[in-house]
Amino acid sequence: MNLQRRLTLPNDINAIPQLNVFLDTVFEEAGIVDMELTMTLNLAMEEAIVNVMDYAYPNGAEGTVSIDVMTDSELITFVITDSGIPFDPTTAKDVDITLPAEERSIGGLGIHLIRQIMDDIKYERKDDKNILTLRKYLNCESENLNL
Repeated sequence: MNLQRRLTLPNDINAIPQLNVFLDTVFEEAGIVDMELTMTLNLAMEEAIVNVMDYAYPNGAEGTVSIDVMTDSELITFVITDSGIPFDPTTAKDVDITLPAEERSIGGLGIHLIRQIMDDIKYERKDDKNILTLRKYLNCESENLNL
């Protein structure tokens, strides 16, 4: 089923429950019933949105993050847009998950998780906005789903 939905949230992590309800509704409307898939997609989206809320805007600055979701029978696409500080997560260094936690540098695990879950990640900066596009194929086993 082709579906297109949008949600705009303030840059406040207290709004994350709204994201979860929105995603659950989108998955239901799109007929995506694989519970493991919906849970991993929800995790990837929550990581991406919380990163925007935590880092895109200077402390105390108000801003928003918009989430556009498009689905068809083969693909679900999430487009996350914010007007915050430019940041391209596709260029972030890989986290060495083989190191013990106390030896790893802080940060980067959310981006690592998103890379593992999604099939395609694209970033662009356009009209003073960060635009992060995440795609996941629905009807095939993903090589990236190696949590």
